[in-house]
Amino acid sequence: MAPNNLKPKKGRLLISKPYLHDPYFKRSVVLLTEHNKEGSVGFILNKQVDLNIGEAIEEFPEFESKLFLGGPVEKDSLYYIHTMGDTISDSVQIAKGIYWGGNFEVLKVLIENKKIKQSELKFFMGYSGWSSDQLAHELKNDSWIVADINKTDIINDLPENLWANLLRGMGKDYAVLANFPEHPSLN
Repeated sequence: MAPNNLKPKKGRLLISKPYLHDPYFKRSVVLLTEHNKEGSVGFILNKQVDLNIGEAIEEFPEFESKLFLGGPVEKDSLYYIHTMGDTISDSVQIAKGIYWGGNFEVLKVLIENKKIKQSELKFFMGYSGWSSDQLAHELKNDSWIVADINKTDIINDLPENLWANLLRGMGKDYAVLANFPEHPSLN
C-alpha cells in the first residue's frame, strides 16, 4: 500500500484503519476542526444515533435532522457543522464551504423560517479530542489515514457508507481496506 503522506490539519479527515477496534473509532471518519500544538479536535461523521435533534433538545424548532455521536468527550453537549457560512454569525470556517458552530439562536431562527435545509447541517453529541502528541502517536502506529475532504461527502453521504466510500475513492491501494472483514477471525 502506498504511504499516506498527508499531515493532519484543520479541515482534513481522519479515516480509521479497519483494524482499529476502539468502539468509538472503529470504521470511523473524523472531520478535524482544530489541529495545533495543543492537540486536535474533531467530529465523527458516520456514527448516527437513534435520535433526531428535536428529540434531543427541548424547545427546538421542528427539524428532521439526525444526530451523530461526535466522539467520546462531552457527550452531553451539542455541536454542529454547516455550509451556511457567515449567515450564522460567529461560525468558524474549517475548510472551503464547511463551518463549525456559530450563534445557536440565529441557527434556530433560520430553521424556524425554513432558511436552512437538512443537507446544509449536521449535529453531533460530543466530540473527539487528542492531546498534543496523542494523534501523532496514533498516526505513527498506523491507526489512521489522513485525507482531504469533499463537502458533499461529509454533509450528504449516507453515514453507514461514508467510511468505505472514502477508502474506495482513494484508489485501489485503499479500496482493499474497505473490504477488510469486520471480524477477520470469523472468516
